[in-house]
Amino acid sequence: MTHQDHSDLFAAPEPPRPPAPQPRSETPQEAVHRPASPFPLPRVPGLGGAGPASAQAPVPPLPGPHTVPDERSVPDEHTVPDEHTVPDERSGRTGGEARAPRARLGGARVAGILVLALLVGLVGGFAGDRLSDSLADDRPAAQLPAPTGAAAGASEFTRPDGSVAAVAAGVLPSVVSFEVTGGDGSGSSGSGFVLSADGYILTNDHVVASGASGGAVVVVLADGSEHDAEVVGRTSDYDLAVVRIDAEGLVPLPLGDSDDVVVGDEVLAVGAPLGLDSTVTQGIVSALHRPVQAGDQSTTAFIDAIQTDAAINPGNSGGPLVNAAGEVIGINSAIAQPPGALQATGSIGLGFAIPANQVRTTAEQLIESGEATYPVIGVLLDAGYVGEGVKVAEEPQEGTPPVTDDGPADLAGIRAGDVILAIDGRPVSRSDELIVAIRAAQPGDAVTLTVRSGDDERDVRVVLQERSSE
Repeated sequence: MTHQDHSDLFAAPEPPRPPAPQPRSETPQEAVHRPASPFPLPRVPGLGGAGPASAQAPVPPLPGPHTVPDERSVPDEHTVPDEHTVPDERSGRTGGEARAPRARLGGARVAGILVLALLVGLVGGFAGDRLSDSLADDRPAAQLPAPTGAAAGASEFTRPDGSVAAVAAGVLPSVVSFEVTGGDGSGSSGSGFVLSADGYILTNDHVVASGASGGAVVVVLADGSEHDAEVVGRTSDYDLAVVRIDAEGLVPLPLGDSDDVVVGDEVLAVGAPLGLDSTVTQGIVSALHRPVQAGDQSTTAFIDAIQTDAAINPGNSGGPLVNAAGEVIGINSAIAQPPGALQATGSIGLGFAIPANQVRTTAEQLIESGEATYPVIGVLLDAGYVGEGVKVAEEPQEGTPPVTDDGPADLAGIRAGDVILAIDGRPVSRSDELIVAIRAAQPGDAVTLTVRSGDDERDVRVVLQERSSE
């Protein structure tokens, strides 16, 4: 059988071996002139021998001194081994065939050769292994820049204070996600953040509303742990809610002063958009005092919103909008949608957040009493009016008079049909602009309204009254 090179897995297969010839009697002349086997054994240097004994032919017996006696039989004195044959040591007989002489090796010499071969193999294997390791270690790189920071072995790689990464690292442990199941089996999700170390968490009212009555609210902390939550209080007027969980070691986020925010400030929106928790997006404050109505007709929230181009998507609701100092300046609550769209499908670069100062006041009320209040001036507005300013209704609506008796507007001299042009010097042209501007203040605060009655225009001071939120 030929030797196949297994180092080449795609080498051609070994050619087929021809059928073995049938044994027959041969004359010495036929044997002498028979061609060699097509598959000769390789010659081994130093050991002699040209192939198997069956490939050799018998020769006439020639007496001589070159006969090699078999150790297990008595030699035939009439047989002289041919120099091209090897004696059959298994049978002890020549079988009528000539055998080639070969030098015999003593046992000690054979053992020495075996030991030497073993040593050579061990040394070669060890050297090959070391050479392989050396080549692997010294394999040329592409001369690329060496890694720095944590990749170079630093125990902790920090980012500069105020960088996006540093702010995100400080905020993320305090941001949570919500899994809410309604009483009818419906589900919703959203975001929130830790208000206090004793388990109070803030979110949007519309995030937990379905689970507040006969449903379940579950808070998932940044470490992945889940906690059943109790709804402490909520208000649809501001779209805010506070829940509480039984957990320790919570790290609250500080509430910043939203009155200090200016257009162009860098901000981060943090939350779980589309259920992808611990997501951070970056942007700027793109506008302030943007009037936003969130919710449906029965639970409309009027928000004097901070507008941002940081990506806000469904699921971000209730999560914090933070400044470069890691302070919460707003609560992400709504996103714009293209005209004609039935529902918001994703960020188009116009997101809106409830200012932190409003959040602070409302959250404190919800924690203390479970209810929130909001300021009013005591008038009904004409939604169908088209023109400059905002018009006070001329007729009662569903039994409610245009101007509430002894209310703030009545006491300030405002009458049905008057037009309110500005609040604290800021022009208003739509009803929601006036409403959100008033709700950005607090009950007991005084505001200045610019009012026109007929052709008479004047400024009046109005002290806001309080109304309980539903």
